[in-house]
Amino acid sequence: MINLNDIFKKYKKLFTVKSLSLKRNRVSVIIPSLNEEATIGKVIEIAKKSKFVDEIIVIDDGSVDNTKEEAIKHGAKVITSAIRGKGYSMKEGMIIAKNDILVYLDADIPDYQQDIVSKLASPIVYEDYDFVKSCFDRNAGRVTELVAKPLLSLLFPELNVFSQPLSGMIAVKRDLLSKVHFENDYGVDIGLLIDIYNLKAKIKEVDIGYIENKSKPWQELGKMSREVAKAILKRAELNKLLNLDDLQSISIIQDEMIGSVQEQMMNLKKIIIFNPSNAVISSDILFEIFKAFGLEKKLNEIRENNDDYALKIKLIAKLFEGIDIDKVKQITNSLGIDKDFITLATELKKRGYLTVIVSNGFDFILERIREKTGIDYLLSNKLEFNSSKFTGEVHIPSYFLKNDKSICNHSFCKSNALLYLSSKYEIPMSDIIYVGDNLQDLCSIKISGVGIAYKPKVEIINKYADVVVEKNIKDILKYAR
Repeated sequence: MINLNDIFKKYKKLFTVKSLSLKRNRVSVIIPSLNEEATIGKVIEIAKKSKFVDEIIVIDDGSVDNTKEEAIKHGAKVITSAIRGKGYSMKEGMIIAKNDILVYLDADIPDYQQDIVSKLASPIVYEDYDFVKSCFDRNAGRVTELVAKPLLSLLFPELNVFSQPLSGMIAVKRDLLSKVHFENDYGVDIGLLIDIYNLKAKIKEVDIGYIENKSKPWQELGKMSREVAKAILKRAELNKLLNLDDLQSISIIQDEMIGSVQEQMMNLKKIIIFNPSNAVISSDILFEIFKAFGLEKKLNEIRENNDDYALKIKLIAKLFEGIDIDKVKQITNSLGIDKDFITLATELKKRGYLTVIVSNGFDFILERIREKTGIDYLLSNKLEFNSSKFTGEVHIPSYFLKNDKSICNHSFCKSNALLYLSSKYEIPMSDIIYVGDNLQDLCSIKISGVGIAYKPKVEIINKYADVVVEKNIKDILKYAR
C-alpha cells in the first residue's frame, strides 16, 4: 500500500535540497564604475542574461556624469562608494552582496559576449573552482608585458601561465575573497591573484572572447607600472622571496617601463590649453548652478568685491556647502557643449596635441565637460564633498600658486600651471598654444608660444594675443600645425 505521507516527505526533502543548491549557485554581479554613463546600461543588460544572476550591484566611485541614473534605470542596485578607488569599491561590493559567488565586470566594455557571466561563474558552480580569471582576444598592454609578467616570472613563476594577469573580469567565492587584501589602485587585480594563489585556491583561466578594452591614457602608464610593481613586490617581501639579484633584475624591468613611457612622450610634442568659459561652453556654469539654488546674487557679490583670486575661489566654494551633488550634476548635464569644439578637439589630437583644460573653476563640474569633449587632461581646483553633499571646502593645487619660476607677481595664476605642464612633459613654452578670453588668461597668453584670444571679453587680451579668433572656434586649426 502506498503511504502518501512518505511520498510527501520524500519530495519535500528533494525540493529543499534542490532549493538550497539553486541558492548556492546564485551569483551577484558587481560592477565598480566611474563616469561610464555611455556603457553601464549595456553591461547591466548583458549581466542580466545569465541564469545564475539574481543581483547586480553598481559601486559608483563618485561619478560626475549620469552613471548612477543609468544604472538605476537598467535595474541595478547602486551604492556610492565611501572612499574613491577601485579596490575599495570591489571590497564594498563583496560586503554588500547577498550571494556566495561573486562576478566582477568592468563598466566600460559594452561588447562583452552575452554569456560572459555564465562563462566566468560556471567553473565555480560545476567544477568547484575557487577563483576564475578571464583572458580575452586582445594584445596584452605594455604594463602587463613590461612589468607584470617579468616580475611574476621572477617572483611567482607559477602565475606566469595567466595570459592577462591584470584582467579585472573575475569570478570568486565570497568566503575566499574575504581573506585577501584589496589594493586601492592599479595593483588591485594582480594583488588579488597573488593573494588567492597563496591561499592554495583552485584557480582557472577562462577565455571570454574578443572585447574592445579601453586602453589607459599614456600619461597613466608610469603610475600604473609603479602600482602594479608595488603590489607584486609587497607580496614577494611578505613571502621572503627577494634577494639582491632579484632587486637588480627588478631595477632593469622598471627602467624598461620608463623607456617605454618616454617613447610615447616623444610622439607628443605639442600642448594646446583652453579656458573652458566661452571656448567650450557658452553659459556661465557657476552662475547657472547657483541660480538654481537662489545664490546667484551672492556669487556676483563675491566676484565683484574680491580681487584676490585664491580668496574668491574659497568664498565661492563655501557657497556649495550642503548642496546636493546629484542636483549639480543635473544642471551641468543640461548645459550644451559647443559641437564645433568637440570637432576641434578631435582633430587636434590627431595632429599630436595633448589637449588640456586649465581653469580656476572646480574639478567636479569641469570633469563632466572634459568627458563630453574628449579633452585629455584637466587642471582645476578640487571641490570637496562628503557622501551626497558638498562640504564647502576646496583644495587649490600647488601648480596654480606663485613659485620661484613664476613670470608674474600674482599669488595665484594659471600661467604657473602652464609652466608646470611644460616641465612635466618636457615641452618648451614655444610649443604650447593657449586659448583664453578674459583678464585671468592674460599672463598665460603672454608666455605661451601662441596666445589665442577667442571672442575676447576685455580689450587688453587683443593687445597681447598673437591671434584673435572672433567667429568659429574651428579657425584655431589654422594655427595648430
